Amino acid sequence: MKVVTSLTLSQVSEATDTSQACSEVLISGKSTGVTIHGKTLEAAIQVNGHRYLLFVTDDVIFEELLTILLFDSAQGIVDAITIGHAYASGYLENLEVSADSVKFTFIGNLTWTVKVLTSPTLKLPFSDPPGVSRPLKLIKHIDISH
Repeated sequence: MKVVTSLTLSQVSEATDTSQACSEVLISGKSTGVTIHGKTLEAAIQVNGHRYLLFVTDDVIFEELLTILLFDSAQGIVDAITIGHAYASGYLENLEVSADSVKFTFIGNLTWTVKVLTSPTLKLPFSDPPGVSRPLKLIKHIDISH
């Protein structure tokens, strides 16, 4: 895995009182047709030739959430994880990328580790650390721990 700068976001809509900002994912400035919730791309990590981990925030001063998306250039968003909760504020810091994982700190200086699984696995209820939420799905492609 490695940090890349070829992925960027182009804002499609601003946040409102009831919805997040939306942005389109661009690769080398070209449209992918994939729109995500979020405003600021904090980091993009290339997992392999066509998969990337995107670390996205909403740029909200006192209540920041970090969304980690597994983006596939052919399939779009494959999996998503959100870290944070109401009235919590944090910054993505101390990003360390290794061959099979990404480590970083966010909210309360906790060190988080994210791994992209080699194959999808069954997602067990309540198996993620506190403060982590995911869309309702039976499988997961990303594992997270702290």
